[in-house]
Amino acid sequence: MIIQDVVNLLENYAPLAYAEDFDNVGLLVGDKNEKLTGVLVTLDTLESIVDEAIDNNCNLIVSFHPIIFKGLKSLTGKSYVERTVLKAIKNNIAIYAIHTALDNHINGVNDIISDTLELKNKQILIPQRHTIKKLIAFVPHKNAATLRTALFAVGAGNIGNYNECSFNIEGVGTFNGNENSYPVIGERGITQFENETQISVTFAKHLESKILSSLFKNHPYEEVAYEITTIENTNQHIGIGMIGDLEEEFSELDFLDYLKTKMKTNTIRHSSLLGKPIKKVAVLGGSGAFAISAAKAQGADIYVTADLKYHDFFSAENKLVLADIGHYESEQFTKNGLVAHLTKKISNFAIVLSNKNTNPVKYF
Repeated sequence: MIIQDVVNLLENYAPLAYAEDFDNVGLLVGDKNEKLTGVLVTLDTLESIVDEAIDNNCNLIVSFHPIIFKGLKSLTGKSYVERTVLKAIKNNIAIYAIHTALDNHINGVNDIISDTLELKNKQILIPQRHTIKKLIAFVPHKNAATLRTALFAVGAGNIGNYNECSFNIEGVGTFNGNENSYPVIGERGITQFENETQISVTFAKHLESKILSSLFKNHPYEEVAYEITTIENTNQHIGIGMIGDLEEEFSELDFLDYLKTKMKTNTIRHSSLLGKPIKKVAVLGGSGAFAISAAKAQGADIYVTADLKYHDFFSAENKLVLADIGHYESEQFTKNGLVAHLTKKISNFAIVLSNKNTNPVKYF
């Protein structure tokens, strides 16, 4: 097994196409073709984490946060980032960061927080837009069925709970590869012309390279006529934050005590209490000030997040309670979720959970 095999597992789980544009995710350090000896999973990558990887004979660190976020213009060891990267390179250790690709996963960071708080009826707080694309291509009639099958084989038409949809032959019927179900999204998938057939299929945006590769491989022309457009969709299965309901109402003070216990923190910064029961809870791991308006719009009684600034607390506007539990505290269980996922997929290699507390914030 090589490092790229683990990268494939991670990116099939949380495709990098759904990470935020500002982020730096993927394999940041190391040779993807290096033989794997073991995987260390951590929240942050620091020099001490590289030492831990060495001690555990792990040559791949899977980190939630990226150690390289801003561009590096030198590698001289003058900062903790440069020293960490240099140590990893010297010891032939690769570093992979998953960050907002996992933030936007329906079973990622915020689902873990929601499960920790035992929330029910969970939904994504801010669904991601523009996650579905459409391919239109022209192919000779005799090659249409072969091309259609090839496109479906790499994921075209698999949108949400529908499989191989958006495919119709005028005068014949609707087809989707499943004889018991025939959903159609949007316009007809095939249109017949005199010499060519127009094929139209939808696909998740992270599959674009596979879709194009299959198109070029299975199309008889050297130069293929095709068009890809982005659909104005809102995806209820991909996005950041989560909102759900408690089994029973809490008073505000009782919920804050419950939150302390569940999230293992002794300190919570919060906005004014409103004297109202807590039932609907919105959560967002990490820096979440940008989602305050979304939590209010969806009727949350309390919004649990981190890194709120002084003026952010005014944004509560007596509509909900804002609770800042700390950045590390909000994401601390993420590495456990990654270990659980990788352990299910890889049984013959060591998947090690880092025992280091990398929280840079101390409390007095």
